[in-house]
Amino acid sequence: MLAGPVTARRVRALGPDMISSMRDDDVTGPVFGRLIDFLNRLDSAGVFYRLGHTRPESVMVEVALPGWHWEVEFMMNGSVEIERYQSTGSIEEDPGMLEEIFTDIDQD
Repeated sequence: MLAGPVTARRVRALGPDMISSMRDDDVTGPVFGRLIDFLNRLDSAGVFYRLGHTRPESVMVEVALPGWHWEVEFMMNGSVEIERYQSTGSIEEDPGMLEEIFTDIDQD
């Protein structure tokens, strides 16, 4: 199984003004340390994951395991939110089921 983050291209380089506006604890605080420790453990275990940023106050780690999908969000306030989804174990072969995705979106 592959390990490590998905490679992303840099959109904009950090300029001196941005870097000087960062506080020391922005990158060395407990949230960042917990995130790095967690990523290092995933790497050591050979677990596939992706990093995402879906809310302004968090970094999400999506973890893929056989039969499981985990979303672990490391929040700016130091908390960690975890959602996990377990496969039903059945494999569907009806391509028409893909339409359910859009039906569910339309109902929200």
